[in-house]
Amino acid sequence: MELTVWGIITAIVVGLIVGALGRLVVPGRQNMPMWLHMLIGIGAALLGTVIARALGIATETAGIDWLELLVQVVVAAIAVALVAAGVGRRRSVSRY
Repeated sequence: MELTVWGIITAIVVGLIVGALGRLVVPGRQNMPMWLHMLIGIGAALLGTVIARALGIATETAGIDWLELLVQVVVAAIAVALVAAGVGRRRSVSRY
C-alpha cells in the first residue's frame, strides 16, 4: 500500500462518512460533539481497513469495497458506543 495525498484525502472523507454511520448505528443519544464522531470515524476507517485485510477481505479493488466498509462501520459503532459511555459517565459525576 502506497501512501499518497489522494489516499489520505480519501481516508479522511471515508472516515467522516463512517463516523456519521457509526453514530446512526448506535441507539440512543450520544452526548458527544460531532467533531469527536468524525475523529472516531477516521480512526475506525483506518483500523477497519487493517482488520479487513487481516480477515482476508479485498480492500484495493476498483470500486466500493462493501465488506471493508461494513467492517469500518462496525468498528466505528463500537468506538462511538464506548466513547459515548465514557463521556456520559464523566459528565454525570458531580464534583463536591
